[in-house]
Amino acid sequence: MLNRIRCQTGSISRISLLVIWMFAGASSIAEVRAAEPSRPLRALLVLGGCCHDYKTQQQILSQGISARAHVEVVIAYDPDTTTRHLNPVYEQPHWAEGYDIVIHDECTADVKDPGIIDRILEPHRQGLPGVVLHCGMHCYRSAGFPNLTPWFEFTGLQTTGHGPQIPIEITFTSPQDPITAGMHGWTTINEELYNNSVGKLLETASPLAAGHQVVKSKDGTTKDANSVIVWTNRYREKTRVFATTLGHNNQTVSDDRYLDLITRGLLWSCDQLNDTYLKPDPVQ
Repeated sequence: MLNRIRCQTGSISRISLLVIWMFAGASSIAEVRAAEPSRPLRALLVLGGCCHDYKTQQQILSQGISARAHVEVVIAYDPDTTTRHLNPVYEQPHWAEGYDIVIHDECTADVKDPGIIDRILEPHRQGLPGVVLHCGMHCYRSAGFPNLTPWFEFTGLQTTGHGPQIPIEITFTSPQDPITAGMHGWTTINEELYNNSVGKLLETASPLAAGHQVVKSKDGTTKDANSVIVWTNRYREKTRVFATTLGHNNQTVSDDRYLDLITRGLLWSCDQLNDTYLKPDPVQ
């Protein structure tokens, strides 16, 4: 009889523990679900044009961003490899409708028609956030270039060219900024350091990181080259834009540190740099 009672007591204890575990598990699942957004952000990734492996980078970027944040990336890839071809997505009158942000990664310096540039910029003028990557800075060189153009006003920096492909030493200059908080500088593989033609950002922009190269001349002498390489811009006061000139080669674009930076900049631009949209680090 005593053994039966003990057995029943043990069964009850095991059942109680199971119930507690089930409730705790359900609570944890509910907390995780509560932390997730009601829907992912929708980002349009526009890329294509001259001089870069956009065919590969479209997947690196879209998969890297989606792995780090609740972001659905829609790709608008143009296989044309010239600087003169307009990405077909811009031919639609309401090309940005339904998106929370646009990632500009195209390389189309010789698309100069003011009407087309206005069509591209209009959603951003109305408040649509943006991310601009690498050769996106050198696009849409309309009348007035190399001085201030409508596109430079959007990106927040005037840049007209770049130096040789050699490593860039990255230094974060605003370590308390929410985008770069906790990040540490590194030295890239061979990359292009874009110049800052006026020596500084526009007044609407704020620097986040600087790049340094030691450039060797043909006569063997060296010189230091320094430029702002990561920044944010407040376009028309209300539109958030994150920008970096980094990202020429696939090895840089696929670097976890680069993808972390891009993802955090994207979320900041959408005013959603928080634990709701950031996914947990899978390593932790």
